[in-house]
Amino acid sequence: MRRRLAALALSGLFLVGAAGVTSASQAAPADKERAQPVVVGHRGAPGYRPEHTLASYELAYRQGADWVDVDLVPTKDGQLVARHENEIGGTTDVAAHPEFANRKTTKVIDGVALTGWFTEDFTLAELKTLRATERIPDIRPDNKIYNGRWQIATYQEVLDLTKRLGRELHRTLGTYPEIKHSTYFASIGNPTEPKLVDLLNRNGLNKHNAPVIIQSFEVANLKALSRQVKVPLVQLTSASGAPADFVASGDKRTYADLVTPAGLKEISTYADYLGPEKAQIIPRTAAGALGTPTSLVKDAHDAGLKVVPYTFRNENSFLPVNLRSSADPSAWGDVFAELDAFLATGIDGLFADQPDTALVAVRS
Repeated sequence: MRRRLAALALSGLFLVGAAGVTSASQAAPADKERAQPVVVGHRGAPGYRPEHTLASYELAYRQGADWVDVDLVPTKDGQLVARHENEIGGTTDVAAHPEFANRKTTKVIDGVALTGWFTEDFTLAELKTLRATERIPDIRPDNKIYNGRWQIATYQEVLDLTKRLGRELHRTLGTYPEIKHSTYFASIGNPTEPKLVDLLNRNGLNKHNAPVIIQSFEVANLKALSRQVKVPLVQLTSASGAPADFVASGDKRTYADLVTPAGLKEISTYADYLGPEKAQIIPRTAAGALGTPTSLVKDAHDAGLKVVPYTFRNENSFLPVNLRSSADPSAWGDVFAELDAFLATGIDGLFADQPDTALVAVRS
């Protein structure tokens, strides 16, 4: 049942409407095109607005994305907020708040020492006094004009926005919540998973047809969640390194081990999708050009998994060298060539910072 519903979710066969979730037979004609690979707005539409703001999510939906990626970290008082990392010095104006100067500290998160300000040291009320800023201003200078306009959003606020826009736009809308740093937050007594399950229950979203798909780079938490929730799960992987829970427990396996046929078979026992770093599907050559596809998509499909890689971005800085338009890192290159190459491998969806661009590639 979980696997069938995962396929339905990717195909867009559920519609969030004024009366809740209804079947696609009641959808507008445009929804009949939703069997194509799904475009997930990665942190919303951060190519145009500061990431993980309500404005970024709303723009992604209005551009045509049916799903948005929402990274979740907890606050001191147990609320879940949308931030890519729990360190917020690079995505908010916290450094300009003298009242929080003494909160700056150094912590080791998943084996990496980070210095800054961390969500778990702030109450939600305190975080709401901050304003979001552009994370990569050198690459996205136009986004700087929006610095200071929006607060940090809670996951509940994202769910409320998603429900409202689903009714307004009359099509499937949903979220891909990602559990960040699961082992770390559990180690400090502030775990994310029970808070997420509680939110799903309170919003009537812990059911088979709910427009929610949960992601994690760790493994143990997904295995536990597979017994607690009815929505699909995504095992995220990276082109390097290992899951933080493996490292913490002494398990020597790496992400490379997870994407072998045997590893994929194990993933299929608790998850529905594989969310690989895109270099695991088409690696780059030694010179930095787009290389030759691996067998990962086929291997994952053979294991019964859908494949939704991350992350596609239009700027030269993120593109293979042979697809860059110039030496300007912020200028847009030939992202369509990259997207076309990945779509040809048979992927079932993708994460994109500019959802409108990715949708053009998918629909053509």
